[in-house]
Amino acid sequence: MMRYREYSADKEKTIVLIHPSLVLWDYFEYVIPYLEKDYRLIIPILPGYDPQERSDFTSVEEVAKDLADILLEKGIEEIECIYGCSMGGSIVLRFLADGKIKTKAAIIDGGITPYRLPYLITRFIALKDFLLICLGKWGGIKILEKAFSTDEYSKEDLEYVLKVLNMISYKTIWNTFDSCNNYVMPDPINIDCKKIVYWYADGEKKDRKKDISYIKEKLPQVVFKEFENIGHAGLALLKPETMALELKELLNQGGEESVAF
Repeated sequence: MMRYREYSADKEKTIVLIHPSLVLWDYFEYVIPYLEKDYRLIIPILPGYDPQERSDFTSVEEVAKDLADILLEKGIEEIECIYGCSMGGSIVLRFLADGKIKTKAAIIDGGITPYRLPYLITRFIALKDFLLICLGKWGGIKILEKAFSTDEYSKEDLEYVLKVLNMISYKTIWNTFDSCNNYVMPDPINIDCKKIVYWYADGEKKDRKKDISYIKEKLPQVVFKEFENIGHAGLALLKPETMALELKELLNQGGEESVAF
């Protein structure tokens, strides 16, 4: 079964944090200190991204199911919040749709929604994404510097990404992008969570256009928030205090009132 990291198990309220692709669970290492004093934190170590258990990423659907099973086995039937970034946002969407765990609030940070395109086109897109990531795996730090030029990542940050790329399998790369782009959601989508927010960065607004459109159509109750001067998946690494403050602000809003910013 999927492994996980847990912090402050004695706290009453639980937050689940799900990382993006191409990083490990320690993507949240700068955020943890801001949250562990008040909340129980559970951070899944996603298959394919676990350096201690060599495996391959399976699918958004399977990971969402395994996460719910882990929580239930721990006796957790309700969580305060689930947060997921990029690939993690896809998992959050499916987790909410499955409805196995009562969830008070959810944050989808630059989350990827299913493509609504003909099958052959989705194959072409999956191949393109696969080759782009493999170029980073083969090309080293210089390729990554160009790919991440829109954000202020240090050389150490990029070396971390390269280390992850060298660790994960080609099957994990393929499954990650193929599943995140093509996972199945129920139709209609019935989600009981009353507070759902979709975060996105101003630097990724164009790239998230189809995802925002999907969310607006399928989940009109979702509220959107744009963050300035940052790119995709940058909050946890570059502005962890901001991320933690925004998360706490959402959770501190009373009752089941609609979220407003």
